[in-house]
Amino acid sequence: MKLTVLSGGVGGARFTRGLLAHLARTAPGSQVTVIANTGDDMWLHGVRVCPDLDTLMYTLGGAVHEEQGWGRREESSRVSADLAAYDVGWEWFTLGDLDLATHLARTQWLREGLTLSEATARLSARWRLAEQGVRLLPMSDQPVETHVEVDGGLIHFEEWWVRHRAALPARRFVQVGLDRASAAPGVLAAITDADAVLLPPSNPVVSVGTILAVPGIREAVRATRAPVVGVSPIIGGAPVRGMAAECLAAIGVSATAEGVARHYGLRERGGVLDGWLVDTADAATAELLAADGWRSAATDTLMRDVPATARIAAELLALAGR
Repeated sequence: MKLTVLSGGVGGARFTRGLLAHLARTAPGSQVTVIANTGDDMWLHGVRVCPDLDTLMYTLGGAVHEEQGWGRREESSRVSADLAAYDVGWEWFTLGDLDLATHLARTQWLREGLTLSEATARLSARWRLAEQGVRLLPMSDQPVETHVEVDGGLIHFEEWWVRHRAALPARRFVQVGLDRASAAPGVLAAITDADAVLLPPSNPVVSVGTILAVPGIREAVRATRAPVVGVSPIIGGAPVRGMAAECLAAIGVSATAEGVARHYGLRERGGVLDGWLVDTADAATAELLAADGWRSAATDTLMRDVPATARIAAELLALAGR
């Protein structure tokens, strides 16, 4: 099988890890291309930080801090503490010492002239992603940074998300650099040639939504012959983690499994989805969508551990196969 996943950070990384566990048992030799959101990327302390790419690498490479869902396990923060003594950086965004090594390596290669795709391939080699049948691609090699318009102007998404915990009312999200961006090499082909395109329970506005906003990607998803199916990030009217409800509110979408499904839209009606997997708490939504022409089903979608997530991935692939 050739599968393509459009992924944000924690939710997408955990889903992909479960997907790989399922494929290892049922379809060994499968190839999974993960197209990562880079709208959260930023410069900090002179290095290029790519939160979603790194969360995917650390999770699939077995080095993630499980309790956080991001960053390295057994991490320290001596460098950040000493930078703070110089009054440098932001106290609300700490780079761990091991994590900093990743950013330094990436920045060196970018300054030597490598593209973000090429730098990502080098970083992924260290975590042996190819041995698992995984190819990790950024959505674009050109910088596209998500900013949030609040009272007073635009701030970087990470400041709104981490520093303010999404408490500042967001008027809109702005992808700075989108007009100069194009899909990274291999991205469009991975969508076109896939046996299935999967949307994990990542943020539909600032993760998957940002990927789809890159010129050419939404069109490729709509045109592919592969089924396009997703897992709802909303269970019983609340996001599983993070502040997705605040992001959805900013664009006028209800924080419900149905609201997110309608936001993505049915592909035959101009949207991007063929099928939508919801939690058993939202079984009525699955019935409603099915009556409206969707492929839809309900199951336990809480990613408690790898076996539970592998079962969710199996359910999603079964939905794609209908």
